[in-house]
Amino acid sequence: MGYIDLRSDTVTKPSRGMRRAISKAEVGDDGFGEDPTVNRLQEMVAEILGKEDALFTASGTMNNQIAIRALTKPGGEVILEVDSHTYNYESGAPAVISGVQLRPLRGERGILSEEQIAQAIRGPDTPYLETQLVCLENTHNRAGGTIFPLKEMGKIGELCQSKGVKVYLDGARLFNASVATGVSPAEYAQCSDAASICLSKGLGAPVGSVLAGDREFILQAKRVRKLLGGGMRQVGILAAAGIYALENNWERLAEDHQNAHYFAEQVNGIGGIEIDMETVQTNIVVMDIKNSRYSVPQAIEALKREGVLVVPFGPQRIRAVAHLNVGLKEMRKAIEAFHRVFG
Repeated sequence: MGYIDLRSDTVTKPSRGMRRAISKAEVGDDGFGEDPTVNRLQEMVAEILGKEDALFTASGTMNNQIAIRALTKPGGEVILEVDSHTYNYESGAPAVISGVQLRPLRGERGILSEEQIAQAIRGPDTPYLETQLVCLENTHNRAGGTIFPLKEMGKIGELCQSKGVKVYLDGARLFNASVATGVSPAEYAQCSDAASICLSKGLGAPVGSVLAGDREFILQAKRVRKLLGGGMRQVGILAAAGIYALENNWERLAEDHQNAHYFAEQVNGIGGIEIDMETVQTNIVVMDIKNSRYSVPQAIEALKREGVLVVPFGPQRIRAVAHLNVGLKEMRKAIEAFHRVFG
């Protein structure tokens, strides 16, 4: 049985064009800095994010952990949002790898304010942990793909600079924010000392992320990547997919946003499904089903029997994500399946 897979935008398969690009990739030993395709990808992303240099890595989680390690010292504190990816989905890595403590703050639909952070920052002259880093996530996954406002990011960046605190931008889905608002990735990244993007989510590459910052930061990041076992060799094969994704799959993210919003409008209110439509800003739809007749596991299984795959997103919530392998035709079929299950 063929499924309409809405579990994540990571489930996409490389297109024929991407496979051709992979097959033609010129490669070298990236351990010696001699893979021309990797070098080109890194130069592209550095320019896109307005940074001096960039580093290709295996995953968004690796990006986040490299950044935390390179921007902090053991015994420090990292401020982030309570539903952020780093706090929830990275196996406690900041404590293990960097020896830092996370201080989660509750944001509004995933968005932290400058005022919140100003009240939370603790300096080196206190008996508490010193705040060394603030991590921001744009778009915010667990909040439903919400976009961090550029103005608020700028205010946070200015605050942290005045306090000697570093800022890191987890931009795994930053291109979704950019397409939805018209704000360039470089404008979003301007507030940060380091920023990252993921190539294997909405952009459709099979693997890989890129971390960007100034040259000194990237030099440190390379050492941390090596520490984590992330040094690779003829990795231009993967980098070629990333280049293809940036050149061909960036602007089409708008289609995913349209499909997600259409889906949310059509299923909101069916049989107890509740969606905060204010959060449906990009390609993610989070559904609260506490008032339906299903538990989360029951709902997932019932939808699977109807040919639609979604994921649990908490005790009472499920998530669907639009992506390049699900067009409007498939989305309409998914809506019909939701009506059959919940209606």
